[in-house]
Amino acid sequence: MTPAPGRALVLATHNTHKVDEFQAIVSAVRPDLDVLPYDGPEPVEDGVTFAANALIKARSAASHTGRVALADDSGICVDALGGSPGVFSAYWAGHAKDARANLELLLDQLSDIGDPHRAAQFVSTIALVTPDGHEHVVEGRWPGRLATRAQGAGGFGYDPIFVPDGSTRTVAEWSAAEKNADSHRARAFRELAPLLSRLS
Repeated sequence: MTPAPGRALVLATHNTHKVDEFQAIVSAVRPDLDVLPYDGPEPVEDGVTFAANALIKARSAASHTGRVALADDSGICVDALGGSPGVFSAYWAGHAKDARANLELLLDQLSDIGDPHRAAQFVSTIALVTPDGHEHVVEGRWPGRLATRAQGAGGFGYDPIFVPDGSTRTVAEWSAAEKNADSHRARAFRELAPLLSRLS
């Protein structure tokens, strides 16, 4: 893959939902900048923090493609579970990374927990790594609570059970535009925007 400085960066994920979401967020700051999916080998995410895993992925993508690379490591942190699933959100029900199974397991684990104690937050850590080795990490947090059952057909992952503070709807009931304006990734990206705006 040939670098095209200032025109494209690579997002270190094979998840097309994330690519679309990041393109919408990036376009608000840099409409000339395309977000490309990563086509290389998947690195081993053996970090125990969001930041560590985001850097592992971004470094791998930058090295493989020769482009500026972004990587997001994110998850849901539930107060009643001491912050879990956290960094293990994608694998909560096993290594198959089955989003529906993850969601159902989390609901089952909280089945006896009343609404006042269902506080949770989505966390997104975004790493930016350039081919010459410059690194920058930002974080966004989106507080809310967990519904007692899945609702809504939009979004992905834990969206159908997450109700952000100030809302009565799960994120899966939000429009893509609403989510992209206020999500944990959007909040992290706002911290990153000044750096992206300076990319040549």
